[in-house]
Amino acid sequence: MVQIAKYIMKNILVVKYPKSYIIVALLLFTSLSFAQKVTSSIDSTSIKIGEELIYKIEVEADTTSLVVFPEGQSFLPLEMIESYDLDSQLVQDRFRLIKKYGLTQFDSGSYFIPRQKVRIGDYDYLTDSLQVVVSDVMVDTTKQKLYDIKPITEVDKSPSKWWLYVLLALLIIGIVAFLLYWFIWREKPLTKEEKIALLPPYERAKMALQQLDQAQYLEKDEVKAYYSELTLIIRKYLDEKVYDHSLESTTEELINRLQLLKDANQIDLDKGVIKNIETILRRADLVKFAKSKPDKELAKLDRNTIDVEIDHVKESLPEPTEEDLLADQKYQEELARKKKRKRTILTTIIITFLILGTFAGFTIHYGFDYVKDSIFGHPTKELLESNDWITSEYGAPGVFITTPEVLERRLVELPEEQKENMKTVLFEYGSIKDPFYAMVINTKYNPEIVSEDGVDLNQAIDDNLKSWEDKGVSNIITRNDKFTTPNGQEGVKTFGTADFPTSDPEEFQKGNYTILSFTTENILNQIIMVSREDDVYAGQIVDRVINSIELLKPEENEENN
Repeated sequence: MVQIAKYIMKNILVVKYPKSYIIVALLLFTSLSFAQKVTSSIDSTSIKIGEELIYKIEVEADTTSLVVFPEGQSFLPLEMIESYDLDSQLVQDRFRLIKKYGLTQFDSGSYFIPRQKVRIGDYDYLTDSLQVVVSDVMVDTTKQKLYDIKPITEVDKSPSKWWLYVLLALLIIGIVAFLLYWFIWREKPLTKEEKIALLPPYERAKMALQQLDQAQYLEKDEVKAYYSELTLIIRKYLDEKVYDHSLESTTEELINRLQLLKDANQIDLDKGVIKNIETILRRADLVKFAKSKPDKELAKLDRNTIDVEIDHVKESLPEPTEEDLLADQKYQEELARKKKRKRTILTTIIITFLILGTFAGFTIHYGFDYVKDSIFGHPTKELLESNDWITSEYGAPGVFITTPEVLERRLVELPEEQKENMKTVLFEYGSIKDPFYAMVINTKYNPEIVSEDGVDLNQAIDDNLKSWEDKGVSNIITRNDKFTTPNGQEGVKTFGTADFPTSDPEEFQKGNYTILSFTTENILNQIIMVSREDDVYAGQIVDRVINSIELLKPEENEENN
């Protein structure tokens, strides 16, 4: 068809017909060239409920054209359960694209798959709509047995494991405390270097001389290293006991300082001692800087001289005064305080990091609000997670419900004209001003005033809502639905939202309410619950209470009695 259109354009229309006809021919050519470009099909026109149906779209397009297939749930009323990978084939100078979808439907009937939009380049194309018949799955009851729904089986309540969590928390705290003590607060054994550092300067100098002998520098012909260590020993001792710049001073500066101290009668050093120290220091300078190499025996003699002069320096120093000793004691105490402060800061940082890390982990897993409420407490959360939920019977015939706290019996004062027509028993927890409120009402009417259709549930519900309005509840939105208890008792569920008063007379809070109403002959049972709309824990309490409701039939109640 396309080739015929091209032939007409080339050999007939261009020569024999005016321009307007040529435009018509162009449009014809365009439609013919795109005809059959997009097609759709299904592998079957009839499936069973839940069976997969393969829906296929085929497109022929230029190799340069961008093709976009439908995605998402665009096949309603059928449901897409899988989108298969695209299959492509090269046919001459064009691509043939095949896209498959898995569809299904879970209700029997006849359905139409709507037309699907496929974009090719800048143009949109629609597929044809296709009809599918979904049929029921037939069951041969002569071969396949049918069974009743299994009854609810009561199981024992799982034992509380709070002690396990407490034990785990104590174990973790104990491990953290032990690690903090072991690595931070424990007085660790001193190393050899630390023990030497704690010795008085005189003893450290004497020990350093012994270590110099053990190093055997002279035997290894390392004279420079020998004199460097030797002069460092005497300089360190002088730095700590005589002149606190001895280490960084030159030989001349150090000797001049010693001479000044002697002249000022601050140290009682003999001139010979100062001269001997000067001689050894200058010889060491020649060894270190002028590559002088004295005899080994002279080096040993210098070592012994330094040993003797250290004794002379010690003897020349004045005895420490009481003020000096006190200052040294205060210095040691300050060092101890700094050490303790450092340990305290480090411990605080580690504990803070662990707390923040634990908080962040629980927040990611449980959510911020849950963690916050667990730490600072939340009244309805404590109710929800209480281990003392109570299952009890309220009224006669009995209403069995499980609640976090037992409902208290309240006296109901009825007008005189109603006392002969009805008897009401009320059980209640909290009030409508609280975050969670629950109430069970058991009303027994005089059979003579009850119609043949039984108690009017709608009127009873209206009375409940009117009583709420009298208590200040406003903006009541109501919906009704059927409700069946786990033991098969049917009733009416009335639920919705309203603005409930709070302890503050000027403040109202949005809340959810549920009224479950059941009637048997002349008896009306109602379970009423109210929770704050933004209180997720109260909502969970309501759900748990609703799932626990069971009503005894009159004959069952008589048997129990």
